[in-house]
Amino acid sequence: MSEALANTPSPLRVAMFVNSTARGGVEEHILTLLRGLDPEQFRLYLVCSPELEKSLAGDVPPHVSVHPLAWSRAGDLGAALRFSRFLRRERMDVVHCHLFYSSFFAAPIAALSGVPFIVETTHVREQWRQGLKASYLPDRLWSVFVQRYIAVSEANARYLREEKKVAAEKVRVILNGTDLRRYSRFNARPLELARQLGFAADDPVILAPARLEPQKGHRFLLRAFAELRRKGSRARLVCAGEGSLRPELLALSAELGIDDDVRWIGFQSDLRPWLALATFTVLPSLYEGLPLAAVESLASGRTMVASAVDGTPEIVRHLETGVTVPPGDITALADGMALLLQHPELREQWEDNGVRWVRQHFSQERQVACTAELYREGVGGRSRQAAIERQLERRAS
Repeated sequence: MSEALANTPSPLRVAMFVNSTARGGVEEHILTLLRGLDPEQFRLYLVCSPELEKSLAGDVPPHVSVHPLAWSRAGDLGAALRFSRFLRRERMDVVHCHLFYSSFFAAPIAALSGVPFIVETTHVREQWRQGLKASYLPDRLWSVFVQRYIAVSEANARYLREEKKVAAEKVRVILNGTDLRRYSRFNARPLELARQLGFAADDPVILAPARLEPQKGHRFLLRAFAELRRKGSRARLVCAGEGSLRPELLALSAELGIDDDVRWIGFQSDLRPWLALATFTVLPSLYEGLPLAAVESLASGRTMVASAVDGTPEIVRHLETGVTVPPGDITALADGMALLLQHPELREQWEDNGVRWVRQHFSQERQVACTAELYREGVGGRSRQAAIERQLERRAS
């Protein structure tokens, strides 16, 4: 073997682990990393539920090795053993867990399997917690297995440090990003798409790009939209996403008398045609991390009305790149949408500001480079520490 080849470092082996079953912002975040990390420097694996594997089919890069694993119960020893054998067989350097629920399963098994560096990206402030879980005691106990926590926004970092009480030195802020090359200002609306939906060519269209789950606040959105319509607005609403609340939200839409003005288009792997159709977008979430939907909307020149929660105001800056309102405030949400409908000159100004803002701060390249640096730093640091410990052991003997 030549000296040059001998000195060439082997690619770091990195396994992304997530045990969710539905595709959303977290899963798009994972795809961003899998697409962006250099395959010459990182050998990449994705361990996920069979349902998610099917949902991501065709979007995972061919150089990524996908391993379906059904693991939804903490007591599933069979799944834990299969995961451990996989990590040992592949001599994994890094396990990167996404969301605490995934970390709860994977982090201790990865540690016991000898993985040098374990990372958790929390993604969101977990407002759903109750009882013992709301105390974050399990998180603090489990943090012994995790070397670094990635915060996707400054607000997410504060949540980890101040509420979860994660040691500050373990938290690294790496802002969510997306492939901004895919998004640009739209010059014309896709009128054929409007016609297919039964909309007139000049109907204002409000796009809600969010899963149909309690976190995303559709209950408040539908009531705010009904208020807009009662005041004479001609706006139409398009909801892009799937989720457990779909039957309930369809019933609420009928109850409010707005059925004819709302369209439910399900999950869309490519939102660009819908963003081109939209006059602006809306995200009435009750909690977030740093929503990629907001980054994509602003990158496309579509300003947004959004709840002022967690990392969202770091993208949707009030009266600069869009409008933020208190979460769950139906009147404020309706007023924010009315403002954008009635003042196209403000809309245009904030669209320009928004394009500049996301291009400065939320690129895929920045996110991927910072994550790659963290992996190398973490594995290198653990390797150096292990070498020091071995040297001390030899001296002691």
